[in-house]
Amino acid sequence: MKHSITYITALLVLIMGTAQLKAQTSTSDQNDYVVLSKNIKQLKPILMTATSLAEEDGENYGEFQVVFCGKTVADIRDNTDFQALLKQAAQQQMKVYVCGLSLQAFEVNPEELPQHLEVVENGIFYGFQLKKQGFISLTI
Repeated sequence: MKHSITYITALLVLIMGTAQLKAQTSTSDQNDYVVLSKNIKQLKPILMTATSLAEEDGENYGEFQVVFCGKTVADIRDNTDFQALLKQAAQQQMKVYVCGLSLQAFEVNPEELPQHLEVVENGIFYGFQLKKQGFISLTI
């Protein structure tokens, strides 16, 4: 009888622990993506990837966000190729951000940035916040 109670208790603990683990890891049925990049030239292949993932995921395709950090933020001003890609990203409902700390470090005025680009205070921290929300992340 003592072994049966121990067995049942262990089984219940295992089942309850598994249920709690599932609740922590599964936040939605949609696939949300975030890419942290140190190179604005990566926006074109990122857009292509987002298109492919949207087709592959179908109804399960969620959000797609990109955050640019590092020295590359200095290359954004007056970059017509990048601005054209930002418009394409907006058409694909992709959110594109730039790291505020990087802007400060490389003395880029946020008011000089293209219209479809938003600033987050700390790009790396922002990426971790999205990861905690269940976003699939990639750093390139």
